Amino acid sequence: MRVTTYTRYRGGPLDALNLESLIENLSEFLLDGGFAGGPHFHPYWGWSGLEDTSSVDALKRALLQALVDTDQLTPEMLEELRAEDPGNPEVRRQIADLLDQLVEKMVEEGYLTLQSGGSGGGTGDGSGGASVDEAREAANQVHFQVTRRGLDFLGYRALRNLLNPFGHSSAGGHETLKTATGVDADAGSRRWEFGDTLNLDISETLRNAIGRQGPDFPIDLDYRDLMVHQSEYRSTCATVLMLDISHSMVLYGEDRFIPAKKVALALHHLIRTNYPGDSLQVVTFGDRAREIPLARLAAAQVGPFHTNTADGLRLSRRLLRAQKQEMRQIIMITDGKPSAITLPGGRLYRNSAGLDRRILRATYQEAAACRRSGIPINTFMLADDDYLVRFVRQLTQIARGKACFVSPMTLGQFVMHDFLKRRRVG
Repeated sequence: MRVTTYTRYRGGPLDALNLESLIENLSEFLLDGGFAGGPHFHPYWGWSGLEDTSSVDALKRALLQALVDTDQLTPEMLEELRAEDPGNPEVRRQIADLLDQLVEKMVEEGYLTLQSGGSGGGTGDGSGGASVDEAREAANQVHFQVTRRGLDFLGYRALRNLLNPFGHSSAGGHETLKTATGVDADAGSRRWEFGDTLNLDISETLRNAIGRQGPDFPIDLDYRDLMVHQSEYRSTCATVLMLDISHSMVLYGEDRFIPAKKVALALHHLIRTNYPGDSLQVVTFGDRAREIPLARLAAAQVGPFHTNTADGLRLSRRLLRAQKQEMRQIIMITDGKPSAITLPGGRLYRNSAGLDRRILRATYQEAAACRRSGIPINTFMLADDDYLVRFVRQLTQIARGKACFVSPMTLGQFVMHDFLKRRRVG
């Protein structure tokens, strides 16, 4: 007879950790804008792009820092990490094992995928016969990518945090000044017209019929007797989110690109869950403008680029003209003046010194083209220099849109408030 022996389960450190809370804590690391093109030296701003933030080794360092910041390590582990010299190899091994298990768990849950960038495999657990340096080298050769599930989770958490300050909006559509004959009745009834939803106001319909023929039975209904409930007309909206990827978005000791990414993910989650008829497309603009799919947003990077606002507006307008939604808009997040345009022959004209009239003229022409196409431009500026204020006001006046000067900390709340409430913020 087969005998099964049961022993008491003894959980490890991993069982006490909240993986979702930990991933949220890592959101800025996972959405790091980085710097495209590798190391780059600017005569005024110095070196950029020196760190590799997509390797598993970098992920483990970020995980370890998050565990320390949230007090989720054992006292022995914290004491070992704070020691100047390695004192307890067993505790070091426990820390390395915990980090490996966390990475494996994030992959198993579908938040990340791993890709080997070299001949070495695995995640480098620091155990067995390999040395710590060899394990770290192996981890540097393996890179991670945030999956669609991971992006959707980050978008959900970003949206929840952004909506908390002013409450959740009603879901289902964008309010307009028109009325319709939908299911939710929140206005007076009116006579039925051909094409209306047959959401009958029974009492008013019967009253019309009885008033016309008298209190005789059966009641003979006629088309002219029909009354239908009215509700606020809900429209669909196509949105293009323009993200500035010029060099200044990660300079001056402040990363302005991560908050912009969070806004994009939060908007995407909001639209997918509450506004199924809407659409969202993302356009990045540096020296050139290009559309990027939401699945690649986490890997988007800034670079040694100028700000070709005109090219971004041109591409956004072309994308929106192909959409069938009744409402269309451009949301532009930037922190600087336009400093480049694409000439008719495809050559790039750049000038970072002041407000170049040639560049401004081309930018304003694209803004006017958006206005003629019925596409408002809502600008969220992450700087407030006097010349930027003048530029944004002129752009807003031409495009008949809205403008708001915000900080990276308040950017998401202002964008969400504008999207949900349709209230002028500038």
